[in-house]
Amino acid sequence: MKCPPASPVEAERLAAFSEYELSSGSSLPSLDPVVRIAARMFDMPIAAVNMIGNDHVFFVAETGLDGASVDMGRNVSFCAHAILQDEVMVVPDATLDARFNDNPLVTGSTHVRLYAGVTILSAQGYPLGALCVIDTEPNPDFSDDDAQRLRELARMATDRLELRRIELSSERIPPPAGDPEWRSPTAMIRFDSRGVILDWNESAAALYGYEVAEGPGLPMEELTPERGRKAQRELIARAVATGSIEGLRVPPEVRGVRRDGTEFLLGFSLFCWREEGRLIFNAHFQDLSALRHEKDLLRRMANTDVLTGAANRTHFYRHTQAALTGAHPAAVIMIDLDGFKDINDTLGHAAGDIVLGEVALRLKALVRPEDTVARVGADEFALLLPGVTDAEAARRVAQAAARAVSQPVVADGLDVMHVTACCGVALAPQHAQEAVELIGDADMALVKAKQSGRGQIFMFTIALRMEVVTRRLYSMELQRAVNDGEFVLFYQPQLDLGTNTLIGAEALIRWRHPRRGLLSPATFLPSLECGPLAQTVGGWILEEACAQAALWRRSGAPEFQMGVNLFGAQFRVGQIDQAIQAVLSRHGLPPQALELEVTENIVLDDDVVLDSLQRLRDIGLGIAFDDFGTGYASLSLLKRYPLTRIKIDRSFVMGMVQSDRDASVVRAIIDMARSFDLQTIAEGVETAEQLDKLRRLGCSQGQGYLFGKPMPAWEFSQAFGLDASWLRQKRA
Repeated sequence: MKCPPASPVEAERLAAFSEYELSSGSSLPSLDPVVRIAARMFDMPIAAVNMIGNDHVFFVAETGLDGASVDMGRNVSFCAHAILQDEVMVVPDATLDARFNDNPLVTGSTHVRLYAGVTILSAQGYPLGALCVIDTEPNPDFSDDDAQRLRELARMATDRLELRRIELSSERIPPPAGDPEWRSPTAMIRFDSRGVILDWNESAAALYGYEVAEGPGLPMEELTPERGRKAQRELIARAVATGSIEGLRVPPEVRGVRRDGTEFLLGFSLFCWREEGRLIFNAHFQDLSALRHEKDLLRRMANTDVLTGAANRTHFYRHTQAALTGAHPAAVIMIDLDGFKDINDTLGHAAGDIVLGEVALRLKALVRPEDTVARVGADEFALLLPGVTDAEAARRVAQAAARAVSQPVVADGLDVMHVTACCGVALAPQHAQEAVELIGDADMALVKAKQSGRGQIFMFTIALRMEVVTRRLYSMELQRAVNDGEFVLFYQPQLDLGTNTLIGAEALIRWRHPRRGLLSPATFLPSLECGPLAQTVGGWILEEACAQAALWRRSGAPEFQMGVNLFGAQFRVGQIDQAIQAVLSRHGLPPQALELEVTENIVLDDDVVLDSLQRLRDIGLGIAFDDFGTGYASLSLLKRYPLTRIKIDRSFVMGMVQSDRDASVVRAIIDMARSFDLQTIAEGVETAEQLDKLRRLGCSQGQGYLFGKPMPAWEFSQAFGLDASWLRQKRA
């Protein structure tokens, strides 16, 4: 943990700090709206105004800490670092920041991950503390626009702190006209018991439309509308009678009248003291029209996507919640842009911003005034259609939205840009009666639409929710399966079709479920490969398969090669080439004993995967391309990737005897592989007729039920005469 140094102007800073009379336990209700706005604006669980004293730090306003009084040493405070910077200090993930990764606020129950803080300055420009927002999850997306909004909120906090200092100063001594606080942005007027102005500052003169020199001798009633003058006289008279304003009801707001006769609303505070035996009043005024404009602006900022002018996710949720109140019907359409990332990557973010703005305009143009258009993600939009009950009506709106998005976007100086859109649609009350559930249903439908291809529209169904629930249940059970060792490997033999001899096997995972029995990969692999356990299970498969290959190579099959399927996650976590070399070394295997099987969805357009595979091929590992011929980019991958073998997909092999087209595909794949100097192995070989035709076409290797189904290791050993002594022990 790196302790923050003292400010270069620490003595002057502490002197300025003392004027605010703040200490541990102090609370400033005037700052509560600022932190609440900050928490809502940035969708953060915690926001606070943190003051930095001599050796301790404390909150004077907070939200998200359940009102707890937090008083900490300066050495652990994030804000103590923030006040040393001119810009907003952003820590996207405190666990990765050397200054904070062992900080008790990070490692302890507070669990700080994201921190963003900006300095709050005194009137003289000395740092007093910081306004900050905090999240318990990392967030790399705190943007420059977010930083600017945080600075604007900090200025609000600064103004309110300055008002406190002025009030405290006024209660202590009357400010001489030449004092710096008399030049404060707060409008201040001193007047006597007759209601005659003694002096005022520049802010007050400007507020009412006068020159400073015109103030002394002017009656206060000149600054008050006719209907408010009686109440003003009565308030002054009561204060004169009691010698104080203590106990008197001072209105927080009054009406003022400018020199040109226009009226306006003012915030009002009144103080008084005795000066040379006579009562002197000091009134502070704040133009609430400007403040209300500021609040309106902040409200819009909190509810609007700055880039597009559409509603943001929070505002969309609130509107959806309001629309469903009283079981009223509504439709939600979630929209995802296809091809937007390509525009950002090739033409730049400025071009992407133009596309987003144009999409928002087109969506607004096709909906009704009572509908809501929102941008809810980087390239995601949403429509709320109150009163829509008919699925076909909602689908027609989705189709119109997709058509509008797909029209070319033209901007000066840029190429014509094209995107398409997928849509997910859900209805209330048919599908859900709560906002969160309805939006979630539309999201699920959107995911299904995207899986079907570009420009697709999908209507939510109850079966879709059951699919998701089933996947979640499997995800929970998968963790238990890893912990309890329920996964096992089966092995399917691979043969040389010329000599009819065993050359290797493919390792295939199975799940020995305690209640459902032996489960095939189709029932659990989608949840596993997309979840957090893929790296762990993938590593176990490598370890187990290599151990088995080493045993069989020592037991009668010295050239045996083991094929292992990889998960995409294994390429993105750590160095897979180093991990595989370590596994081979532990089991005494040469690189040629292992073949890695990859599919198009893993390798497509991923340079990380390409680099890793190239390093593995360089040391001698085999690289097989699985399910060849079924994807979109198979031919281009032959040129880019360091392959050694192509696996002909079983769908072509199964139909090749009856279908001339399937036979032509198989022949083309074999010829293509030969021209690239690659081996071929046919999957799904089940009949002698298929085997004979593959031999005649020149396919060198085969795998399928004709040679053996996937089987446990002991059964594989028995079938192919490997390690008889080990087999006898297994039977015993």
